[in-house]
Parts: sequence; C-alpha cells; structure tokens
Amino acid sequence: MPLALLALAIGAFGIGTTEFVIMGLLPEVAGDFGVSIPTAGFLVTGYALGVVLGAPLMTVLGTKVSRKRMLMLLMGLFIVGNVLSALAPAFSVMLIGRVVASLAHGAFFGIGSVVAADLVAPDKKAGAIAMMFTGLTVANVVGVPLGTFVGQAAGWRVTFGIVAALGLVGLAGIAKLVPDMPKQQGVRLRHELAAFKNAQVLLAMAMTVLGFGGVFAAITYIAPMMTHVAGFADGSVTWLLVLFGLGMVGGNLVGGKYADRALMPLLYVSLGALAAVLALFTLTAHNKVLAAVTIALIGALGFATVPPLQKRVLDQAHGAPTLASAVNIGAFNLGNALSAWLGGIVIAAGFGYTSPNWVGAALAAAALLLAFLSAVLERRAGASSGTVVTGTAPVEQRAVAHH
Repeated sequence: MPLALLALAIGAFGIGTTEFVIMGLLPEVAGDFGVSIPTAGFLVTGYALGVVLGAPLMTVLGTKVSRKRMLMLLMGLFIVGNVLSALAPAFSVMLIGRVVASLAHGAFFGIGSVVAADLVAPDKKAGAIAMMFTGLTVANVVGVPLGTFVGQAAGWRVTFGIVAALGLVGLAGIAKLVPDMPKQQGVRLRHELAAFKNAQVLLAMAMTVLGFGGVFAAITYIAPMMTHVAGFADGSVTWLLVLFGLGMVGGNLVGGKYADRALMPLLYVSLGALAAVLALFTLTAHNKVLAAVTIALIGALGFATVPPLQKRVLDQAHGAPTLASAVNIGAFNLGNALSAWLGGIVIAAGFGYTSPNWVGAALAAAALLLAFLSAVLERRAGASSGTVVTGTAPVEQRAVAHH
C-alpha cells in the first residue's frame, strides 16, 4: 500500500478522535462552562449536523481545486476548529469550534476515499479505502480512551490541543506523501450531481443510513444498558467501548479485503448477521461476558459494511464520484442521529434500556432488504443492456467467436 494512505489514515485518526472523545468529556466541559449535561450534548449534535451539511458543501466548494490541495485545506479547517475548541472562553465559542471542525469531516473522508482508490490497482480499491478508515477505527481503540484519560487528568482543553497537533501531523503527511492529482478534466458540478439520479447510488446511501444506524441505536445507550442491565461498574464502560473499537478495526480490515472479491455477498452476510446479533443483544445484555462479546461483534459487523458501501458508491457514481462519496459519509452521521433519536423514543416509552437493540435490528434488517433490492435491479438492468453483473459494477459482455 502506498505511504500516501498512511497520511490519510493519520488525518482520519485525528478526525475520529475529535468526533467521539467529547462523549467522555461532557461532564468536565459542562462543569467548566456552567451548563447542564443535556446542553453540553449540543457539542455532539452540532458536530453530527455539521458533518451532514458540510460534506456536500465543502466538496462542492472544492471542485475548483485539486484533490490534494482540498485535503490540505480541510485539515487546516480541522486544526482551526480544534484550536478554537481548546481555547474557547465560552460555551458558544466551543460549539462554533466543534461545527468548524465537523465541516472538514465528511469531505475529508469522501475526497480521501476517491484519492485512496485512485492510488492503487482496480482490484485493490476497497482495501485502500479500508486502510484510510483504519485511522478512524483505531481512534476508537486508542485515541478516544487516551483522550478521555488525558482530559480527565489534565483538563479537556489539553485533549483538544493534542487533537489539533494530530491535525498538523496529518496535514504535513498529506503535503509530503499524497501525489498531486489534478481534478478530473471535463467533470463539472452538474456531473457530480447527476450521480444522485442513479438509483443504485441512492440505495447504497440508504443502506449506509440504516446499516450503521443499527449499530448506533445500540451503542448510543451502551452506558445505561451495561450498568443497569448487565451490572458493570461505571468505570467499565470505557473498556467496553475499547472492545467495540477493536471490533470496528477487525471488521474494517475484513470488509476491505473481501469487498474487492465479492462486494454484494459481503453485504448480505454482514447486514444479516448484524441484524441477528442486535436482536440477540436484548438477551446477552443480561450477562457480562456475553454482553462484552456481543459489543465486539456489533463493532465488527457494522464496520465490515463501510468499505463495500463506500466502494459501491464510487463504482455506481462512475466518472464523477467525489460528491456522492462525501454525501455517503454524511449518511453515516445521519444514521447515527436517526437511530439515537429512535432509541431514545423506545426507552422513554418504557420499554427498557435494551429496547434500542430491537430498533437497531430492524434498521439493519431493512438495510439487508435494500441490498437484495439493489442486486435485483442491477441484474435486471444488466439483462436489458446486455451486460454481465459482477457484484461491483457491470462489465461489458464480450462476444464469443465460434469456429
């Protein structure tokens, strides 16, 4: 794998850390600014909404410059946002800093996916995308727990200062290692927007919303579920989230490896197994050992869908994939927000702390149905146009000569 992928992974590590570390530092931030925990929660919500809105906005703004230069500008924006958060004199300023940092998130992963795929041979594209996303998954294993520990011991401002420094390392890596890839000639904004007329692109994005939404329906409420139902101590939640992160790392690598070989079968297996495991979590949540194993499996199965879905968007938005790729990253965050909201509804309705698992199972099952629908539509399109469907993108059927 090219060293340029390492630079992208470092940037992804910083972005993943800043996205999730705030969840462990909300009490400290709320105490310093004199606001309630629910009010401090706007730092999470604001970031997620910034990703959803920033992904298409920043990508469109970046159509005038090369992809390498845009990645550098996005890392610069990320650094500014985290410095602003670290130095914020008031809660409102920190909220602005979080939104500024979030604007870089979706476009970085969207453009980064295109760059990563272009750096390698066609049969290694999903693996290259997975390599970049490894930075995001490792952030959940190393960056978030370490950032939480540092924030609790030395102050949350130190954590955000360190994250900004990570951004500088990522920026330097991109400047040095990523080749200067000029923007594709003849591709204009209307070509990028045309990808959204493709039903397969929209189906892949819907699978992203529902599939990863299934994961976050359970994980958003993991703390009360594990302390009140499984009987874990409050301090154990951090290590349970590390298990979830380890599962994400493994699932991402497996997804990247097999998506280049059998993309749709991988989606069938991972989404089907995810739905089953989430449903079983309503039972295994009552046992400490089984709950820990289940949490790791949810992380693995959930993130096994990321490289294939990102690659499928790139395949189906052929020729002008950058905007579609970035919007698909926003779709992950939309799924997170949707599932967290639905999970909160069933808990508030009195169904208990394990009830979000049923919500997650239903969302993952719906994503699986969309995967089957996508395959059926692709086969029909292939049959009507005289192409053979390979599971990733249609291939022109070649005439066989008879002697």
